[in-house]
Amino acid sequence: MKLIVQHFRVTAALMVREMSTRYGSKPGGYLWAIFDPVAHVAMMTLIFQVFARMPALGLSFPLFFASGYLPFTFYQRMSSFMAGTMKANKALLSYPVVSPFDAIVSRFILQLMTDALVSVLILFLIIELGGVSQPMDLAGMAEAAGSAAMLGLGIGTINIVMFARLPLYEQIFGIINRPLFMISGVFFLPESLPSPFRDYILYNPLVHIIMWFRSAVYPEYRADGLDKGYVLEFALVCFVAGLALLTASMREIREERV
Repeated sequence: MKLIVQHFRVTAALMVREMSTRYGSKPGGYLWAIFDPVAHVAMMTLIFQVFARMPALGLSFPLFFASGYLPFTFYQRMSSFMAGTMKANKALLSYPVVSPFDAIVSRFILQLMTDALVSVLILFLIIELGGVSQPMDLAGMAEAAGSAAMLGLGIGTINIVMFARLPLYEQIFGIINRPLFMISGVFFLPESLPSPFRDYILYNPLVHIIMWFRSAVYPEYRADGLDKGYVLEFALVCFVAGLALLTASMREIREERV
């Protein structure tokens, strides 16, 4: 019981430290983390309206883009934030009371809370300012966003070790990860693609996550090809692989050899 309380206290202390170091030193602090995605959705909405008369679903351009952008950012921001966990907390890991898992948990909770707050704010603004009145499945949206965060946690945990051991891998991962924003269904519906491209793109778990989120936002969207089990299995495998790599590298991490 004492060990659990100790880990809880360490995690809480690390969260406070992460908030102060990540947001306290920047102009606007925590507000910038909220304003940045809001401005991004607004900018992309204007671009959408220039090139298309109607969104692929519904009548609201901001809602359509947000329904793809928000679940994607749960993955993207989480995986990026988690990958830098050991570098950001290397000095603290010299203390026996602080474990790498405490640092991972603190960063995961902080990023999840931030992304959830941003998503609620963006959707609230779209509904209130855009006059959107359609019913939405809040539980389904939370499930999809949570799955995206878990996938980001798994990929980020793997990258904690891989980035440190193989600098070339970090460059390769950046090249592969960069176009995901364009090919994961943020801007389009996978069902609109011709075969066999539609079948190929469904190997990307982010496509399923965005379909999952959109099916909760739009009651009329059927999301043909959506496989929730595939997303959960992929995220679990990545997380277990990340934990295995981290456990195997624990001594090197504490001794600052990775």
